[in-house]
Amino acid sequence: MNIEEYLKECTLCPHECKVNRIEEKVGRCKAGSKVKIALANLHYYEEPCISGESGSGTVFFTGCNMNCKFCQNYKVSQELLGKEISIEDLANEFLRLQDLKANNINLVTGVIYVPQIIEAIKIAKEKGLKIPIVYNTSGYEKAETIKLLNGYVDIYLPDLKYYYDELAKDLSGISNYFNMASRAIKEMYNQVGKPVFDKNGLLKRGLIIRHLVLPNHIRNSKMVLKWIKENISNDVIISIMAQYFPTHKANETDDINRKLTFEEYTEIEEYVYNLDLNGYMQDLEDNEEQYVPDFK
Repeated sequence: MNIEEYLKECTLCPHECKVNRIEEKVGRCKAGSKVKIALANLHYYEEPCISGESGSGTVFFTGCNMNCKFCQNYKVSQELLGKEISIEDLANEFLRLQDLKANNINLVTGVIYVPQIIEAIKIAKEKGLKIPIVYNTSGYEKAETIKLLNGYVDIYLPDLKYYYDELAKDLSGISNYFNMASRAIKEMYNQVGKPVFDKNGLLKRGLIIRHLVLPNHIRNSKMVLKWIKENISNDVIISIMAQYFPTHKANETDDINRKLTFEEYTEIEEYVYNLDLNGYMQDLEDNEEQYVPDFK
């Protein structure tokens, strides 16, 4: 893969900024030509079939093509905490995580570095990488970029945050979120199909669609879930997250400046059961902050 071909006029994500990242020009995501990561370590708070007992080998990439007011990782996604590393070093991080007995390599917000990630996967596999690759994304992707990952990614783990574009615009500064995310998710399912588990219940191949329930926006959640039921096979795994808490700019935004209520989450639980969707429902807790990694 000619990395410069993709970076000299970058159109990897739906923004299609067309900046020359080789010359260190930056677009919406603020990424330059080099890979930048904030953390590469074992993570135990993913879905049970991802984390298992020994953890997921999670790599948090710096930068993001969204600007969510409620982002729990805003220091990485928007304040750009992290360090630049070479593609060879990224491959070695994958191998180090495998040596730590990670169940998989979990690439968080990697869309802005897809060409480099593909090259790193090639190098790592040549050196003995055998565990599955997880592509963990906000969902704001181009189906064309997802196609580049065909054969390199075993498990897709996208968010489907919004059904309503006006909500996506207000909370994340994105005007075409649902159209792009829904097309990308369909491509992900076309690539990996039905979930495949090993004898220990760990996912080896498949698609998990995550949805974070936001306070005061239960209708949005219902429409997202309804779309999944009507447009993606029942073989897909859903993961409903209750871990929302107001952080970053959410405290200044009236409709999302509090946690979920028990009544709101119960309403979503009942809706999921009525749709007969398969997957996970995260418990509503008092210490949601525990799920945010310590990037220090």
